[in-house]
Amino acid sequence: MTTTIELEQSIAAPIDRCWQHLCDLESHTTWMKDALAIEFLGEQTQGVGVTMRCKTRIGPFTTNDVMDVRLWEEGRQIGVAHRGVVTGEGVFTLSAQGAATTLAWRESLHFGWLLGGPVGEIIAKPIMKRIWKANLQRFAQLVEGA
Repeated sequence: MTTTIELEQSIAAPIDRCWQHLCDLESHTTWMKDALAIEFLGEQTQGVGVTMRCKTRIGPFTTNDVMDVRLWEEGRQIGVAHRGVVTGEGVFTLSAQGAATTLAWRESLHFGWLLGGPVGEIIAKPIMKRIWKANLQRFAQLVEGA
């Protein structure tokens, strides 16, 4: 079973300003409450080929999520593949809406048996959705305040 979560956030800022913040992968810990630390596993910090370890905590569960950047469309999209106890894919997509921008976030994840497998996915989905919605709101506040 795979859990898919799709969210969108309107941001009162131009797409180029949104991209400046989104493409700074290390700074994601400032607006993602569940991302505690990001460590790059190599010299590269932007673009296809980046590999990073993200210490993630949701409730009492902490994982070290290894992600490979597989999609990097300058100014528009970043996509990652998750490896580890949680596997799957995630994509951030920016789209201009006049003077504003919409940030869409889509994650398709599969929980390993250590996190309860399909039962863990069912339990975690509404929790992750609530946390990630708040993450997107913090991202919008960060960009709009810049």
